[in-house]
Amino acid sequence: MQREVVTGYCWPQSAQAGDTVGLHLSSAGDRPVRVEVARVGANREVVWRDDAVAARYHETPHDASAQGCRWPVACTIAIDPTWRSGYYEVVIEIDVGDKVRRDDAFFVVRPAPGTAIVLALATNTWHAYNDFGGFNLYNGGTHAAMQRPMAAGYLRKPPGKGRRVTGTGAPDPQNAAHVGYLQLNHLSGWAGSAGWPDWELPFLQWAERAGYDIGVCSNADLEAHPEVLDDAQLYLSVGHDEYWSKGMRDTVESFIARGGNAAFFSGNTSLWQVRLEGDEHDVMVGYKAMFKDDPLLGTSRASEVTTFWSDAIIARPENHMTGVSFTRGGYHRIGRNVTNGLGGYTLHRANHWVFAGTGLGYGDILGAEATTVGYECDGCAFTTRDGLPYPTGEDGTPASFEILGTCPTQHFTRESAPRPPRPGEPSELEYIAARIFGTRDRAAIERIRHGHAVLGVYTNDAGATVFTSGSTDWAHGLAARDPHIEQITHNLLRRLGTASVT
Repeated sequence: MQREVVTGYCWPQSAQAGDTVGLHLSSAGDRPVRVEVARVGANREVVWRDDAVAARYHETPHDASAQGCRWPVACTIAIDPTWRSGYYEVVIEIDVGDKVRRDDAFFVVRPAPGTAIVLALATNTWHAYNDFGGFNLYNGGTHAAMQRPMAAGYLRKPPGKGRRVTGTGAPDPQNAAHVGYLQLNHLSGWAGSAGWPDWELPFLQWAERAGYDIGVCSNADLEAHPEVLDDAQLYLSVGHDEYWSKGMRDTVESFIARGGNAAFFSGNTSLWQVRLEGDEHDVMVGYKAMFKDDPLLGTSRASEVTTFWSDAIIARPENHMTGVSFTRGGYHRIGRNVTNGLGGYTLHRANHWVFAGTGLGYGDILGAEATTVGYECDGCAFTTRDGLPYPTGEDGTPASFEILGTCPTQHFTRESAPRPPRPGEPSELEYIAARIFGTRDRAAIERIRHGHAVLGVYTNDAGATVFTSGSTDWAHGLAARDPHIEQITHNLLRRLGTASVT
């Protein structure tokens, strides 16, 4: 029996002027579909609509999660030269009796030449968590198809208590508020961890209202269209940006090596290596903890095995790029990890130019009121001298990296994980120790048991400046209009992006 729903997806997921995007639809009862396309930023600008797109009902293939839905194109959308770079929401609706059934798809318009600031949406992470069709990279899947709809919650979320996966009120060791929110709104159980509404949307809304012109691309564009950074002064990563391909790392690291600036307003950044495969590079491969099943293991392409970038068999820790790593960070105010933590950074070097105009001083707390530190956080190995933290460099953090602020975090243990490991399986803490140290004996575990979200910055020999927030949740500080978070973000965008501000 057909469910009385409409759903669909766009392919390709990024385009430029003169391109066309295909909209693939499945409509219950072969009902005609209303389609509206709008650019979403500071404002919602409708650019295209058709009130009666002919569509058919199509079954979801049993292997859709790994191979895609393979539905035919119901209509094509031509990218007009006047459409600005950004995220484009595709609203699809049908009438079923007196009710309207809605779903959402998306595509991005890539930056035009000359764009100074470019933000890459964390679309790889969206796809890794997307469980439309049954599987994702967290429940047994190793291949995440891009040519399929996004499950409920990844492209649109209603307001409500528990919307953020980070605990923002009283300690909630069971994450009951967030789980209840997902269930009440019939969203994917993984939708708190990834998607457009969680981080990139509030960041871009704030930035555009402040007058910044920011070009937008997808994660995959950094590999398929590396020219998106050719004219950029500043590259941005925002939110939960966990899954990176070799092509992505090569593009961004080459950009930084030639003097391009970067700001990682993100956490858990580039933890896992993935590969984009398929005839259209439309399947993301990620074996993760099952990396021993990856067919590239033991071959001449072993450096592309889909495990941690910090894994000893890859030996390309993300610290080289961002200055920090999730392996030295962990969680803050989620599950049983630092459930009553500050949600902000303790400042160590408040005289740095990053803090200009904030009035903050040594030992002050940054961003706690909005819980700007939360969910997944990145840190580095450090020691203290005369009361101040300095990176040791043992994990790959550049020698010029300055630790500006910190906040305690922890990895999931067998006791603290919301989804505890099965008997015989290692906890997250044990697994990370085994992959980066080659053992999960007590000494190795203790080296990473007490992590930190690290706010920091470094400058390389080419003069590039790289900033990291060390947490997924910086954008929530902007959404809450925290004046200190806003001022620091202005300082970074103005100094590093030579941005045009109206």
